Amino acid sequence: MARSGRSNQKSGARRVTLGILIFGALALIVAQSAPQISNFFVPARTTISDRIGAPADTSLWAQISGQAGREQRIKELENEVRDLARYKAAAISMAERMEAYENILNLMGEPPERGVTARVTTVVDGPFAQTVLANAGSLQGVVPGAVALNEGGLVGRVIQLGDRSSRILLVSNYQSQLPVLGEVSGVRAIMQGKDRDRGVLKDLPEAADFIEGERVLSSGEGGAFPRGLVAGTVTKQGSEWLVKLAMRDHASGYVRMIAPPEIVEPLPESEVPEVVPPETGAAAPAARAVPARQAASEPVAAAVSEPVPAAAQASETDPPVIRLPPTPTQGGE
Repeated sequence: MARSGRSNQKSGARRVTLGILIFGALALIVAQSAPQISNFFVPARTTISDRIGAPADTSLWAQISGQAGREQRIKELENEVRDLARYKAAAISMAERMEAYENILNLMGEPPERGVTARVTTVVDGPFAQTVLANAGSLQGVVPGAVALNEGGLVGRVIQLGDRSSRILLVSNYQSQLPVLGEVSGVRAIMQGKDRDRGVLKDLPEAADFIEGERVLSSGEGGAFPRGLVAGTVTKQGSEWLVKLAMRDHASGYVRMIAPPEIVEPLPESEVPEVVPPETGAAAPAARAVPARQAASEPVAAAVSEPVPAAAQASETDPPVIRLPPTPTQGGE
């Protein structure tokens, strides 16, 4: 009796264990179809598959010495180089296409940048004034209001110019007002300096907003800065859009100062030079100077005021007169 009771207990325990295993298998099957649960097993599944798919020749010494990690890094870099090669080919194709479009449309692009490269000698970095002093001035070709750049992007603008030095007001200064636009969204705003590494965007339109992480470029409005200079990348902090300044990413101690954009304004209508027709001969009457706009709008009056030749006064309805040469007579007459 005791043995039979023990066997019944063992068989009951086995049935319970088997039922638990079956229930766990069914739970795993259901978990594969539920996205909330399957996402929990993705990291473990990926790690296991990576270890199973790892090369078999990876020895224990390679793992200890770090050779396996270096080989894996080399493979990742090779894949990245292949991807960059494809992007390079696409960029070259797009650049050629853009150049062809510009030639067809006769597009007037930005003027070429010609500037002076100088070394930053002094940095004044305070809570209310952020300027730098460069060792190049008017004798080296720097012009008043020149725009300063470095490897990262826009640095600032020349506010004081000497013979051999220039003081540059940084875009991080709270007094700096830079018109910018989003590279992808195209939203326009005003970037004002906030602190050493950031700026804040103001005067944003109500109907549009920037894209998180996109670059902001100078829009060229106002004529103080050229269009297309990189100012930084935007991030949203609370209700404010902040700009991480690009000039802080590559601060090598050198700046390039280029001339500000110069667009010549058209002359007023009263200052347009008058068109004087040249004289055709000594007997020609004195021609009256007629403004270009008046001459274009009153061609009939100008034609009537001039003298008409006598040959042109004959009526067009009169028959033409044909004169024949004299017929030679006989006998030498």
